[in-house]
Amino acid sequence: MSDNVYAHDPRVASDLFASGEGNLFQRVMQLKEDSESRDKEAALSLNEEAMDLFATVRPNIVQSIRAFRVQDLADEAQRLNQHFLYAFCANAQTKQEVLETIATSFLFPKHFGKNYDGLYDCLTDLVQKAGEQPGFVIVLEGLPIAQKFDKDGRETLLDVFREASEYWAERQVPFRVFYSFA
Repeated sequence: MSDNVYAHDPRVASDLFASGEGNLFQRVMQLKEDSESRDKEAALSLNEEAMDLFATVRPNIVQSIRAFRVQDLADEAQRLNQHFLYAFCANAQTKQEVLETIATSFLFPKHFGKNYDGLYDCLTDLVQKAGEQPGFVIVLEGLPIAQKFDKDGRETLLDVFREASEYWAERQVPFRVFYSFA
């Protein structure tokens, strides 16, 4: 199969040899430039879409992941030079297991107390002491819906992240948290 698109289409060939539009070489070069121009416009359009991923998302929020894909969120965090933190919690069944999964995934220090106060401290004070922060994109995927981690447990966990979001908002640091349930 030939890479030459023009070789098999008689209409293109007749256009190339049409009089009044310059010589064959000039016409081929024009077709090539037109094709490259369309490719650049398509790439620019894709870049603009990527740049707008957070256009409708407040800089400090805790919300359902909805139509976002984890990879797109990771890519956007990288593009913005922000920290991307991800925890897959679907295998956890209790508050302790959820907190352990988050602690392990986020590389919290050993002294993390595996309680909500310790989680808040690790998300705020501990990180701030490390220096200026560019922002955060956090994904909590598959939060369990289990008897030992009921609706109140999930809401309390999300409240900790909301409080951390407010903490960073006061310091004008983006802190976006996206979650989904198992």
